[in-house]
Parts: sequence; C-alpha cells; structure tokens
Amino acid sequence: MTDTIIYRTRWADMDPNGHMRHSAYADYAADQRVVLLANWGYGVAEFARLRLGPILFREETKFLKEVSIGEEIRVDGQLASAAPDGSRWTIVHTIYKADGRVAATVTVDGAWLDLDRRKLTVPPAELAAAFGTMPLYEAQPR
Repeated sequence: MTDTIIYRTRWADMDPNGHMRHSAYADYAADQRVVLLANWGYGVAEFARLRLGPILFREETKFLKEVSIGEEIRVDGQLASAAPDGSRWTIVHTIYKADGRVAATVTVDGAWLDLDRRKLTVPPAELAAAFGTMPLYEAQPR
C-alpha cells in the first residue's frame, strides 16, 4: 500500500498570478495526513470517540516549482522524527509535479491533544506504532 495521493489542482487553488496559492500546498499536505490516519483506522469518527485530535505547532512550506491550474500533483508524507511514545512527530510532505520534479515541501511538527482536558497527551499504542510504518524522510538534493 502506498501513502501517496494524486490530486488535480482546481480553480479554487489558484491565486491572481495564475499559480497555486501558498495555502493550497498546506491543504493538500493536510488531506494526505488525514487520509493516512484514516487508512490506519483513525478517521474522524475514531478520533471523536477517543476524544483525541492531532495538532500542529509548526508548518513550513518551501516552494520550488510553480504549479498551475488543472495540473496533476502527487503528495506523500515521510516521517522525519517521532518521540518513542508517539506523543510528538515531524512529517515532511513532498508535493511533486506530474513530471516528478519537486514543487514544494511542507514540514509539520505535531502532537496529540486530549480534547476533554485540552492538554497534550500520548496516543494509543497502535497509533504510535503506525507512525513506525511510515517511510523515513531523507532530504533530497536540490
């Protein structure tokens, strides 16, 4: 099973300059994470049942190549780091153009929030272990 998702950019993703707006990159990265979590059995309903939610502390995007309307892009996520108990993690999403060139990277630092206590918490062991199945991030040469 691959964790890569292919999308086609939409009109709503574009800015007045005719290329993908900065926040659309973050939206595609977030969608890839949500799909990945759901594939692991942690969809929105399961998080609601557990009273647990992912939160971000930092999100950084590096823009490398322009993306236009109607373009096919491929988004993946790789694990850059994770605490042994899964309480904190860093994921690097790479957004590729159809020809394989890297258009952008979106790096996120996150953790888990206990939705009742409004405090950081440790996720269920199965969820923490699932992070270990992610491919590990290796910086790509420019």
